[in-house]
Amino acid sequence: MHRRTLLLAAAGAASGRIVSSIAAAPQPLQVVATFSILADMARQIGGSAVEVKSLVQVDGDAHTYQPRPSDLRSLQGAGLVVMNGLGMEGWMERLKQAAGTAGLVVTASAGVVPRALPGGVDPHAWQNPANGVIYARNIADGLARADQGRADFYRSQARDYETAIVETSTWIEQQMAVVPKEKRKILTSHDAFYYYGARYGIEFHGIEGIDTEAEPSAQQIAALVKLIRAEGIKAVFVENMTSPRLAQMIARETGAVLGPAVYSDALSGPAGPAPSYLRMFRHNTTLFAQAMLANG
Repeated sequence: MHRRTLLLAAAGAASGRIVSSIAAAPQPLQVVATFSILADMARQIGGSAVEVKSLVQVDGDAHTYQPRPSDLRSLQGAGLVVMNGLGMEGWMERLKQAAGTAGLVVTASAGVVPRALPGGVDPHAWQNPANGVIYARNIADGLARADQGRADFYRSQARDYETAIVETSTWIEQQMAVVPKEKRKILTSHDAFYYYGARYGIEFHGIEGIDTEAEPSAQQIAALVKLIRAEGIKAVFVENMTSPRLAQMIARETGAVLGPAVYSDALSGPAGPAPSYLRMFRHNTTLFAQAMLANG
């Protein structure tokens, strides 16, 4: 009887230690990102220490997004909020105020040199991998500040991720090295690739402006048609989150080929060709290089 009592006591103590261990295990930091590219960066750096929600889902347009009531609850429960800044999320300030966001807010683009435009700046800075490194550092710093007990983990993860971004940029340079400079011209559905083009010596033309809500005039479309014919541009690319209507019309008018979807502001789903920030670069670069080699 005495032996049985000792065994039960030991079992109870062990059970107590297990329960205590479970209770003491740190919970994942709740992170909210405004759109899927930032969400992927946060997941790559945060790993299993974070749970990340993207307000604008994959294949969604952050320019035209309309916040939902559930977004308020997401912000209210977030330990860290990651946004792009540079005017990308015009709806975000109102949403933060309505939610009374208590968590730390990080602007991922802080520190980049933006492209100046009449009345504002170009927000698509992540399209240059060198800026992607800045984004990664800002997000890692935000994670470390919001979750100080795992700060060293986040910074280590960020260093590895920065290395992967630099390696991807080197790969892009190698792909572009075979494309003659006079052929490096591309037409896309909206003006989202300037930073990428400036980094790799490519002249991008967008059917729509910086904002996907900006409808081009008939004169602007006529000028693009003239440009395509004069420059011998053979392919028109539509981004996954924009309407193909104008691109289809221009392709018919010029005889250019309507290429597969490319990714600028939003990633694809897990089964698609661009489920991550780095896979996005590899997908787009492969298509761009092939198309430019066919230019006249």
